[in-house]
Amino acid sequence: MLREGWHRRVGIDLLVWLVAILLCMLWRWVADKSAIGVYWAMFGVLTVLWVLVGMLVQVYRSYKETWFWQAVLALILDAGILIGLCWLVLPRLPWGLSPKVATWTIMLVGAIDTLVVLLEHYWKYATNMTVPAMQVEHRDNATVARPDEPRSAASMNSIHQSVLSVTTEEDYQMLLEHAKLDSKQTKAVCDRNRFAFLQIPDYQYYTLVDLTLLNDAKGINRRFCIVNRKLPDNGRYVCCYRPQEYIKKKILAKYPWGINWLVYCLYFFTKRVLPRLMLTSRLYYDLNKGRKRMLSKTEVLGRLYYCGFEVDEIVPMGHIEYVFAHRISQPYPQEQFKVYGPLIKLRRVCKNKEFRYFYKMRTMHPYAEYIQKYVFDARGGMDISDKSNDDWRITTWGKFMRKYWLDELPMLINWLKRDVKLVGVRPLSKTMFETYPKWLQDKRTLTKPGLIPPFYIDHPNTFDELFASEDKYLTEYLAHPIRTDIKYFFLTMRSILTRKTHSA
Repeated sequence: MLREGWHRRVGIDLLVWLVAILLCMLWRWVADKSAIGVYWAMFGVLTVLWVLVGMLVQVYRSYKETWFWQAVLALILDAGILIGLCWLVLPRLPWGLSPKVATWTIMLVGAIDTLVVLLEHYWKYATNMTVPAMQVEHRDNATVARPDEPRSAASMNSIHQSVLSVTTEEDYQMLLEHAKLDSKQTKAVCDRNRFAFLQIPDYQYYTLVDLTLLNDAKGINRRFCIVNRKLPDNGRYVCCYRPQEYIKKKILAKYPWGINWLVYCLYFFTKRVLPRLMLTSRLYYDLNKGRKRMLSKTEVLGRLYYCGFEVDEIVPMGHIEYVFAHRISQPYPQEQFKVYGPLIKLRRVCKNKEFRYFYKMRTMHPYAEYIQKYVFDARGGMDISDKSNDDWRITTWGKFMRKYWLDELPMLINWLKRDVKLVGVRPLSKTMFETYPKWLQDKRTLTKPGLIPPFYIDHPNTFDELFASEDKYLTEYLAHPIRTDIKYFFLTMRSILTRKTHSA
């Protein structure tokens, strides 16, 4: 059966043949100029025969319905038939056509087609995850079933030995105090396989202590969702991980300067970037089984909130951090694979209070969007630029990009789509928009937001100053739109050039 879009593949084959013919003609032109015209006819016939034989041997079947080796075998068969015909027929023709030239051309086309097939089947492999997204089932309110009674001495000794087999005495004493290991309502689990939690009866324990480093755990979100289902309302979950910052310091201290950064960049790309890319994620987990990944604090906390937990405290113990959280809700609807590429879309309030998505370059660690309130509360709220004070969710390169507005360059896409104008008030997140007084909310949604806000001219330091700055611009704009935008554009350029204004 012909594959869907088989005509596209035939078109690719025709293009491949054209390239191969030109290369062989160039070689033949050097060897024998007089034979050029004769070879055009031969290559035209071979191209047609390649497509016809390819249809016969099912070269153009859908890659979704065939194995890689089946597709390669079909190509070999197609090429073999044509090569056999060339050696059988060409020597008998009067034009002195060389079967070697035809053979090399067919082999070149076959090699390029094999590469195309390889890319198609790798795409199928990389994008078709073997495990579907976890379904979040509704559950009723539940309370813990076990009574809060102390464990026996024999039971505590067994738990003590189990904990010491994976961590230290100091960690045990900390968990004994913070997680109440001596209570029958607490269960400690040390198993890299997340399915170990499936064996735990629902709502039997108020606290589950996970002693497996999340860096070595495959399917972290799935693990968190299973724990969420097993815990009663407000049940506690304790997990641990090795922070990315510790790994970075260890590598930089281990090797000489220069080499250490090279090693770290290679390690970072292997353990941090490859697991997050759509085309390499599955290959990474199949080969490495998810071990020794680099995890940032932002990602661990963000995953917990994404899976229905709220973080209570973080206890650092040497090179490991323990996160204490409690269940507050069911997880967000789970995605099979959450893509965190360099380009992101952010939901913003626009004209007439409509929500539109704005493009920006990613400057934060994965899952940062789920802990915005946590960071704002921990750092004393947001500042006037809709950011947290000393926001540790921002990556190192993200700080550089924000300083020089590089992260905002993709908003030019929104400008081309006419979501924004060149000059105007900033498009705000819902959280920031709701901090504005009602009268200013109504006023700023009378117009489109802009790429260049009055913020960079007035340099407000407080929310009251910010509100006054935007109100002044909006009043002028509603009275004289074109004149006001021209005025603010040139004032902003002067501010950038003379005061060295940078993005917040």
